[in-house]
Amino acid sequence: MAGNERLERLRYELQRRDDPDHLLVASAENRRYLSGFTGSAGALLITPEEQYIFVDSRYTEQAAEQAPGFAPVQVKENARDTLREFLSDLDPGRVGFEAGHTTYEEYCNLTDEIEAVQWVATSGVVEKLRQVKDPEELDMIREAAWTADAAFEEILPSVAPGRAEEDIALDFEFCMRRRGAEGLAFPLIIASGVRSSMPHGQASDKEIERGDFITFDYGARRCGYCSDATRTVVVGAADERQSEIYHVVLRAQEAAVAAIEPGKTGAEIDEVARDIIEDAGYGEYFGHGLGHGVGLAVHEGPSLSRRRGTTPLEPGMVVTVEPGIYVPEWGGVRIEDLVVVTEDAGEILTGISKDLVVIDA
Repeated sequence: MAGNERLERLRYELQRRDDPDHLLVASAENRRYLSGFTGSAGALLITPEEQYIFVDSRYTEQAAEQAPGFAPVQVKENARDTLREFLSDLDPGRVGFEAGHTTYEEYCNLTDEIEAVQWVATSGVVEKLRQVKDPEELDMIREAAWTADAAFEEILPSVAPGRAEEDIALDFEFCMRRRGAEGLAFPLIIASGVRSSMPHGQASDKEIERGDFITFDYGARRCGYCSDATRTVVVGAADERQSEIYHVVLRAQEAAVAAIEPGKTGAEIDEVARDIIEDAGYGEYFGHGLGHGVGLAVHEGPSLSRRRGTTPLEPGMVVTVEPGIYVPEWGGVRIEDLVVVTEDAGEILTGISKDLVVIDA
């Protein structure tokens, strides 16, 4: 979607919410979404008629190249001094700032040093727009998912007893980068044996052992956009309990994916998976929400959870569906797909089979 169309949607949203019609945007993902600028420092000022990008000399050329629709404002020595002078000439009255991305110290500095305007906290204005992806964004997310999946399939044959989780993680990251990823979407989660009961157990020096469940939670980043997927494999043969728990999670995951359609809330989709896990007697071992949105950030709206999943799903939203069962001091299973909401259902972007993979030991 063209940048000016995103700006039009933003201005409409500010007006609809009765927020200030001037908005200061400082968060990296929101800057990139609105302007295309990928630098690590800078800010946007969106007014009813114009849009400005504040950058220092390190990013002048980059901003001109990546954000040609934004009028550049050169930051000299102090960004707040430059902003104060600019706003004094503009005389905007009220200016919104991103409350979720502004520390208390930054807020105090704004209000103390720039008194010519009334600062108004805004919440989730740009993030709401980002929830529905346009075709170009979906293409980049597909590429990220393909890159990560291909790397997973490449490293899987090298997983064997005696190898440390962190060694496998290094190979995995190298494979993703060699296949075109600009980086990881998040630190790789590789947790084996009893460590697989930790939903966010990052790779450690633990060595793989026969009989281990191994949880791989992985994602690549392409053109700024993330992917996210999880597969759990077993080393050697799965015992009866492992097989039972794996297939409970698989039934819950597949049922939740099948339930996705426009108009349903995240809470309703969460309930589908949670009911299956609870009916099987494992409800106490599924403590997190079912999923979350994915885009420029690996965790964004909408939420698929009991408490926060109030947003009705819309075509173009991309979400994870990732139920799990985690039994302390035993191990755990999580199965996760990346799913885009279509006009009438959900399309899985993850390309890896969900059959229980057995690693030869």
